[in-house]
Amino acid sequence: MSLALTAPVQTEPACADDGVWLECIECGEQFAPFDDIRYTCDECDGLLEVRYANPPTFEEFGSDGRVETAPDRGVWRYAASLPFDEGISLPEGDTPLHEVPRLRESIGVNRLRIKHEGMNPTGAFKDRGMTVGVRVAKELGVDRLACASTGNTSAALAAYGARGGMETLVLLPKGKVAAGKIAQASLHNARILEVDGNFDSCLDIVQDLAARGEAYLLNSLNPFRLEGQKTIGFEILETFYEDHGKYPDRIVLPVGNAGNTAALYKAFRELVQAGSLDPSDVPKLTGVQAEGAAPMVEAIQNGADEVKRWEHVETRATAIRIGNPVNAPKALPGVRNTGGTAISVTDDEITQAQRDLAAEGVGVEPASAASVAGLRKLVSEGIVSTDEDVVCLTTGHLLKDPDAAFAAGDDPEPVPNDTDAVLEHLHS
Repeated sequence: MSLALTAPVQTEPACADDGVWLECIECGEQFAPFDDIRYTCDECDGLLEVRYANPPTFEEFGSDGRVETAPDRGVWRYAASLPFDEGISLPEGDTPLHEVPRLRESIGVNRLRIKHEGMNPTGAFKDRGMTVGVRVAKELGVDRLACASTGNTSAALAAYGARGGMETLVLLPKGKVAAGKIAQASLHNARILEVDGNFDSCLDIVQDLAARGEAYLLNSLNPFRLEGQKTIGFEILETFYEDHGKYPDRIVLPVGNAGNTAALYKAFRELVQAGSLDPSDVPKLTGVQAEGAAPMVEAIQNGADEVKRWEHVETRATAIRIGNPVNAPKALPGVRNTGGTAISVTDDEITQAQRDLAAEGVGVEPASAASVAGLRKLVSEGIVSTDEDVVCLTTGHLLKDPDAAFAAGDDPEPVPNDTDAVLEHLHS
């Protein structure tokens, strides 16, 4: 199977361009990467993956790697694993892997690190995908970019589209996107269309527009988006090993469209193919969804081969308010083949995790905190053992959703305009 953890490196097909091609994960049909615009397989409409004749080793990510122009830090440090040597960059990547000792002790695992993707240029992990995706759009010669979004994708696409000098169109579910994200897309000069429907309805429309040739789709259905996002996995492995002399046992991450789950699994498969990572060292990929939007969890827990679309979803974690995760066919094998699992958490559990992270100085939006809420629940239920080394992925910055941050935090305390009165208030 092409998505097996130990799938062998494939022979380079005639359609490849400098060792890069697209391949359908369902039927195996192969396509040239940049000759035509395509998002799914021409033969069976299955999802496509970018494939490489020579998956890179860890050594190729260093200064002695084959891409001499690659920077020392960020996404394009990993150019040896990407379709191009450089992209449309702000730059992005090189996000911190925080220590959170009090939270680690409270949850009860051996080690706990927080990979804070909210420290990317637009405040979310989406920047990693856009630096590659917009570069591919330039290669294809398109002039209008488009996405459906719960907010973070629209902000990233607007910024990178602006950087590339390209027109950007974003479709958002009306009344369901945090103000901070709409403000970003607006300021970066995107054309914003509010759809009277949910995210999945927006994605249906954007896919239709793309099929009609009206725009280049840059949701994670686009296989090149995930190429940038897989660098999260490379950074986690390198930094954790440098700090602890081993790789993490488990990576816990929020799941919306399941793009990061698919991308990290792809990163690990490529390292295994290159001989840089032993299959036994691959971290267990563990997904977390909100209870009101948990189709992926439902599929994992029921042992289903595919995800059943939820027509009605609701959670205050707006970034993962998605009922039809399009990358599920890539993500389900990622969870299962690494020995991971998936769990859902309540909105109150998410808010508490957001507070817990903030108490360690790590500010994230609600969806990001789902990973920590999920880990706490998994440990309490005995599914994750107390001797595990765990990385939780947080995907977006605190200020992405200022209303949720304000609701989760403490209220301001009114005091008189007088120092003695202030002291009296403090002492009381």
